[in-house]
Amino acid sequence: MFKRLLTALCCALSLSAWALEVNTANEAELDSVRGLGPASTARMLKAREMGPFKDWADLMRRVKGIKPTLAAKLSAAGLTVNQQPYPAALPATAPDAGTKAP
Repeated sequence: MFKRLLTALCCALSLSAWALEVNTANEAELDSVRGLGPASTARMLKAREMGPFKDWADLMRRVKGIKPTLAAKLSAAGLTVNQQPYPAALPATAPDAGTKAP
């Protein structure tokens, strides 16, 4: 039992250490994120000078070149905005089983 608890705790700690917060990361840390290069990192840092990013939508609005597809890739690579990953697209809802299409 103790071994399982210790394993779960180690896993949780390693996952939290994996995330990189865009509002506190320095240039080198941002450059280390797969999908970001020097130009996009510079744009992020410049936009962040006006204040921290509130959420992913704010980041995408203020930083040229960050679109939903790239935001999802950056999030998968560990980038967060206010400790939040990029929200996954909601699955398409199926029509109700009881209704028939015309």
